[in-house]
Amino acid sequence: MAVIAIDGAKVSYRVDGHGPGLVLVHGTGGNGESNWGHLVERLVPYWKVVRPDYSGSGETADDGQPLTVQALAAQVVAAAWAANATPFDLVGFSLGASLAAYIAAEYPDDVRAVVLLAGFASGEDGRMQLEFGLWRDLIRNDRRAMARMVLLTGFSPVFLTGLSPRKIEENIDAIITGNQWEGMARQVELNLILDVSDQIKRIAKPTLVIGCTQDQMVPLDHARTLAEAIVGARYAELDSGHLAPLERPDEFVQLVTTFLLDGGR
Repeated sequence: MAVIAIDGAKVSYRVDGHGPGLVLVHGTGGNGESNWGHLVERLVPYWKVVRPDYSGSGETADDGQPLTVQALAAQVVAAAWAANATPFDLVGFSLGASLAAYIAAEYPDDVRAVVLLAGFASGEDGRMQLEFGLWRDLIRNDRRAMARMVLLTGFSPVFLTGLSPRKIEENIDAIITGNQWEGMARQVELNLILDVSDQIKRIAKPTLVIGCTQDQMVPLDHARTLAEAIVGARYAELDSGHLAPLERPDEFVQLVTTFLLDGGR
């Protein structure tokens, strides 16, 4: 684990492997290890893999003020610079996809190609406001219920059906003890006001957008809208719930490596 200081924050990040840079940006409530750790071994044969923990996640520490897309994007890029991994391919998941889209538009000299998984341009529609507002309230008042909600809406019904009740309870306990809850609450507040629509229209990098057909957190239409807004973007779907890196790791890695190793074509 390494740390880089930027704008009053001490940003933790992990670096594995050698070669061209690949930056992985986690989602709300996750971190570089929980979202990506199980995939690193498959990626390091091709890239130097950088996994930042932006504010609210992992060991990153800051002043506790409200989060902004600009500040989190700057933290991700600073970690890539510190790791000597620029220019880099960029993969973002959920909120991380929104940040990756912002980075691709605002830091074009640092980005080669971008993959956006289960992302969204804005959290302003009624369903997203209901979703993230419920998350905010459960984090404040009933974290076990929030952990149950993460599993229930994060995975597809078929995937959950394959887990035993004991395994589900183990996962709930792991979420409760492993989450940085105050940081997740701050990230949820950002989701409620997030809007990177302008940046998405300005992305001029090879882009792959991946939607999840059974996504109950960020419905599939959000991914389709992203793909339509980015000139020349390729689009693919995974038969998965929102947590595709965990539910469909093989298919996800195949999509990412095929696209990026082909130069984003």
